[in-house]
This record gives sequence, structure tokens and C-alpha cells, in this order.
Amino acid sequence: MASTQGFNPVRFSDRLKHGRALAEDVWSIYNAANLPADCINLGQGYMNFAPPQWVTNAAKEALGVVAANHYSHPKGRMRLRQALKKVYDPQLERDLDVEKEILVTSGANEGQYAVFTAFLEPGDEVVMFEPFFDQYLASITFNGGIPVYVPLHPPADATGKFSNNEWKINPDELRSAITPRTKMIIVNTPHNPVGKVFTRAELEIIAALAKEHNLLVMSDEVYDTLVFDGKEHVRIATLPGMWDRTVTVGSAGKSFAATGWRVGWLFGPEYITRPTLAATTRIVFCSNSPLQEAAAAGLEQVQERKFFQIQTAQYAERRNVLTKCFDSLGLPYTNPEGSYFILLDISRVKFPEDYSFPESVLERGRDFKACWFIAIEIGVSSIPVSEFYCLEHANIGEVYARFAFCKDLDTLRHATERLEKLRQYIA
Repeated sequence: MASTQGFNPVRFSDRLKHGRALAEDVWSIYNAANLPADCINLGQGYMNFAPPQWVTNAAKEALGVVAANHYSHPKGRMRLRQALKKVYDPQLERDLDVEKEILVTSGANEGQYAVFTAFLEPGDEVVMFEPFFDQYLASITFNGGIPVYVPLHPPADATGKFSNNEWKINPDELRSAITPRTKMIIVNTPHNPVGKVFTRAELEIIAALAKEHNLLVMSDEVYDTLVFDGKEHVRIATLPGMWDRTVTVGSAGKSFAATGWRVGWLFGPEYITRPTLAATTRIVFCSNSPLQEAAAAGLEQVQERKFFQIQTAQYAERRNVLTKCFDSLGLPYTNPEGSYFILLDISRVKFPEDYSFPESVLERGRDFKACWFIAIEIGVSSIPVSEFYCLEHANIGEVYARFAFCKDLDTLRHATERLEKLRQYIA
């Protein structure tokens, strides 16, 4: 073995620090390896049930086709782009050009990263609403951008079930966040983790500012097939003058309960998709070929099978299992109109002052301690919401824990049986 005496390690990039990439993040702390073996995981947003069999059958069939086992065009397989056009033409109110306005990516996250790579110059600012999907932060900073945070404001003194629409945009705060260095605004609707579906009026406010300041809008709509209670999902790209400055992001993983497939897509005008294609070609070259075929087969059949309608009803039933439990406990919570997350107000959950928390939790906010306590003592894991805020606004998130209901009904019912024991710790 060669001696390391006198070795001077090569310094890694500061971008890893700025993007929290080296920090022990919430996913590491609340990893199954750190929790009791029988702890029920309602923290992480992946399903514990299989995609539809007719979609997985298509994946198996694709593996038997020679061409589907080799490189695809970096734009995505033509069958998938045509299937996306069929489904999304009416939703985007356009005759989408499969060559110029649709781009398949290796998951929605890689697609977003490629957009940042294509458009951000060092020092460009990107406005995003808090709480935010944590991958945004690293993707922005890795590409030289500077995140600018605008918090959504939860209702004050909420009791019981409250609408996620009560998480409000402050238009004055949004306007003041825009500077001459601002390049882009990120809109996430339906929203992770709030479950908020942005209203048309809210999107019109954002659109007006984007047009006034000549900004791009990245509209992260990966939960677009999971909208409940007849709520209208408005696509900001369909508002007047917004197609030309919007890139819309979608996901096969969320649409078909196949998060490990890593197949996503982007819609936008050619001046956005063309440089993004150049970026994604250098990042991954192309996306998974057989699973693109499977996603295409899924999209080709969703209308005749009424799959998205059926799936939404199933998720609504799962949501109701958890909300019924939270009603029983008497704790306030957001009733999500989209996505598959519920934010539970844990400010009244009490734990002993001398409780034995790991070092990684002691260094964080109260919500980290409450979530750890619930995981260890109740046996149900959740995610502390302050993780999705900048330090300045983390106190807003410390009130909440995020529970995911993208699990089968038996798992959710078992979890609620355990959560009933939380009653003894509620002040």
C-alpha cells in the first residue's frame, strides 16, 4: 500500500457546500437504517405498491425488442413523444411539435437540472417558493445560480383541517424578491410538500411579474395527475403570453407509481428545449430506452382505461385514512388538494426535555426532534418540514411534519393505529 504521509487532498468545489450536498440531510437522518426495524415509513415519497400491471408488462415486452435495449435519441423515443403529445395537447391547448417542443429526460429532476445548466450564468438568481423541493437548491447552486426564497404563508392559529389554499403568496414579497439578476421563477403545482394547487389568480400574479421582468418560469407539475376534490389544475403555460417563457416539467414516476424508472419530460418552446437538449445530451446523453417504451404504452392507454381518474380516487381514499386519524387526534393539518403529502401541525406534541436524541437531530429545529420522537416512540416516520426552508425562514417549517400517503391501505391503517398512541403526548 502506498504511503499517504504528506499527502495534501485536492480541494473539492465550494458548490457542494452552497447546495447543502455535503450536509447530513433529512433523508440520511431518517433513513430506515437509523430507525427501528418495524418503523412504518410515511416520510419518504415513494410507493410501496407496484405500477399497473399493463405498464410493467410493456416494460417486459420492451426488453425483448432489440432496438429498445440500445441508445435512444437524446430527445426521447418517438413513441413516447407521440404519446405525450396525444395526452398533453388538449391540456396545454397546443398542437405540440414532437421534434421541437417535447424533450424526454432521465426523470423530472434531471430535466430541471438540464434547464438550469442551459440558462443560468454565474450569479443569476432563481426565485422559489418555500417550502421547496430540496433538489432545487443543489441544482441551482451547482450551475452557478443563487436561490432567492419567498415563503408561502400558512394560516395563523389554524385548528383542525384547513385548506392548503390558505398557504398564501404575498405578492409584495414576490415582487421585492425580483432584482436585475433574476433569471427564473420556479412554480411547483401541485406542491410538494404543502399539497397546494395554485389558483388561476395566483398564477396570473406570477405570470404578470415574469412578463414584466422578462423571466423564465419553470413549472414543476410532476403531480399533475393527482389533483383531488374537483380542484382545477391550471397550467401557467396556458395563460396569455406564457407559453413563450415557460418550461413545464412532468414525470412518469409520479404518473404511474414508478419512481425508480427515472423517466420525465419537458414541454416548452424551441428556444428553451434546444439548449436544454444540448445540456441533457452532455449530462446523460439519453434516457432509459425500455422504460420509455413502457411509459409510452401507459400514456397510450390512460384515456380508454380512465386510469388517472381511478388512480386519483384511490389516492383520495388513502388521504382520507390519514386525515381521519388526524381529526381524531385533534391536531391541525393541511388537507392537500394535490400530490400525496399531508402537513401535520406537531407544535403541541411534547417530548421529555432530557430525551436521548442523536447528535444529528439535536443540531436541528424542534420539528426534527418531534419527528424523531414520533418515529422511535410511536413507530411511524415522517419528515420535518424545516428541511425545505432557508435558515431565515426555517421557523415557519418547524411547526410541521410531512406524512406521505403514497402507501397501500393496509400500511396506512396500521400507521394510524400506531399514531393513535400519539394522543398521550399532545399538550
